[in-house]
Amino acid sequence: MKEIISFIKSKFKGSTIKTEGKSILIIAKKEKFYNILALLKEKGFDHLSDVTCIDYIKEKEFEVLYHLWSHKKKLRGQVKVRIPRGSPSIKSVVGIWPGAQFHERENHELFGVKFLGNPNLSPLFLEDWKEIPPLRKDFNTREFVKREYYEKD
Repeated sequence: MKEIISFIKSKFKGSTIKTEGKSILIIAKKEKFYNILALLKEKGFDHLSDVTCIDYIKEKEFEVLYHLWSHKKKLRGQVKVRIPRGSPSIKSVVGIWPGAQFHERENHELFGVKFLGNPNLSPLFLEDWKEIPPLRKDFNTREFVKREYYEKD
């Protein structure tokens, strides 16, 4: 793990790195996150467990969080990157981990994040959805339920 940390610090200045036990967390800039993830794959983080999104509405940002695992080294990795909430787009990691396809589609559908280069961002669950994405903090669940289920004729 020390080798990975020193390499990232030297090559990706401006990234924050934290470790705890057998876990590494990297807080990356948007313009560097993809290269960091590609490097982590080369260094043995062969499994992308999850991609999730966090809505920081007051800060007008989303945080995209990549959860990684190294089977050989038994290490957990996380990479966090912030993107603007007003135009949420980030490069797809399908080229690094093809399994990211499902995770990116899900975050696109539920948060509205565009994963540039992902060949298929079609809906997984919400086929005829016309509202803002439902996991955004400004989506009003109560109003939606009231309108869709109680005020219909």
